[in-house]
Amino acid sequence: MVAFDKCETRPAHIDAILNGLDRYNPETTTVFQDYVAQQCEDRTFDCYANLALLKLFQFNPHLLQPDTATNILAKALTVFPSPAFSLCLSLLPAHTQPFGTGAEAKAASQTSDFVEAVQKLSLLSTLLESAQYAQFWSTLNSDDLYADLTADVAGFEELVRIRIAVEVGKAFRSVTAEALEQWLDLRSREALEKFVTDVCGWKVDGTVVRVPSNKENEVKSEVKSEHVGFEMFGRVIRRGFEQPA
Repeated sequence: MVAFDKCETRPAHIDAILNGLDRYNPETTTVFQDYVAQQCEDRTFDCYANLALLKLFQFNPHLLQPDTATNILAKALTVFPSPAFSLCLSLLPAHTQPFGTGAEAKAASQTSDFVEAVQKLSLLSTLLESAQYAQFWSTLNSDDLYADLTADVAGFEELVRIRIAVEVGKAFRSVTAEALEQWLDLRSREALEKFVTDVCGWKVDGTVVRVPSNKENEVKSEVKSEHVGFEMFGRVIRRGFEQPA
């Protein structure tokens, strides 16, 4: 497993900032913002660097760039079920959080475009994490704002679709084509067959999609046994004859 603070595609100048005192320098926010834009374009994701930028925004609220923050959240959706989204969300202002109470809820009630964007992306994250994949796609397609929020992330739908397929492959050995069409938002049988064969390496068998066995979806028998010694019964019997104090 790759260490949390490692990213093979991270540029040298970003790595130097993260490993030095400049990571706390507000002047580096523009450098990090450019790096977020690069991640959106080339389909990479550097959670550690993005968290460093959000921390700078947290320490310097006047520097917060809503578009950059929402792009980070949208990118984090493409690597679920990692904790990236919740980690990024936790560094945003309290009044943007989806489940605020008291003063936070009151502040959130004065909805701004940024707050609404964070709330909508949080809903998408919840749907993915709870494996409500069909609901995720219907929600994503229900409002043009979702298209705006994910527009900067190249290949957003494809990246999410691949992550969903990975999770399905961990849980199933076979699944109906009809269900998979809804989970992957592939509404034609031809598109579904092309995706599962070319991208996933699965096999379509009539109306059923067969998933090769792997260490996650294999059925494994497990025999558990317990050794109970005679002396353990003896203690139980003695306690039965003991008088309560």
